[in-house]
Amino acid sequence: MTYILHIESATKVCSVALSKNGQLISFKENQEDGYSHGENLTLFIEELLEKENIHPNQLSAISVASGPGSYTGLRIGVSCAKGLCYALSIPLIAIDALTSLKELAKDKYPNINLCPLIDARRMEVYASFFNPQNELIKPISADILDENSYSEFEPFVYFGDGAEKLKDIWVNKNCQADLDIISSAKGLIDLAYKKFLNSEFENVAYFEPFYLKDFIVGVTKKQ
Repeated sequence: MTYILHIESATKVCSVALSKNGQLISFKENQEDGYSHGENLTLFIEELLEKENIHPNQLSAISVASGPGSYTGLRIGVSCAKGLCYALSIPLIAIDALTSLKELAKDKYPNINLCPLIDARRMEVYASFFNPQNELIKPISADILDENSYSEFEPFVYFGDGAEKLKDIWVNKNCQADLDIISSAKGLIDLAYKKFLNSEFENVAYFEPFYLKDFIVGVTKKQ
């Protein structure tokens, strides 16, 4: 029996899922205005395992969304995943956050290009594109968008927490938004199980999140 615990913390969604042999058996997640990962992530994991009567020693691996996304969220999620892998002597599996997000949309939109988007503040997003054959046709990048962005990939569906701010400026493009599809640990399950079967594991000691951009410390406005 292969039990894998999945952690998604690349956005404001704090999400944990548990799978058995590549099938979802339980999940817990929330989305708040701020980042609640530090307070909620370990509690969600404990609640999920207790609910399903699974002891941590029964876990076969931990999978985690590796980024890009929130610096703080990724750091917390990856640190938690690595800590569990060390403590339980089990492998770490990493899935990039945009591919994970795409997994949540591919069955709903099987015949059109897919554009997962993660907010990178202002009009910038982390983005990639996949065709209907589930092939990556635009690698992950951080892009500042306008009304003409990604015209070469039309028609397409875009989704994720970076989609909301594009509804108005993309109103005349041949694309559609699905604001109901947001990051979730459920998107990690199928890809993580395949990696587990192929022994595609990370080096726990040296693995770091995929930040894509350097972390910039903001200047406080308080006097």
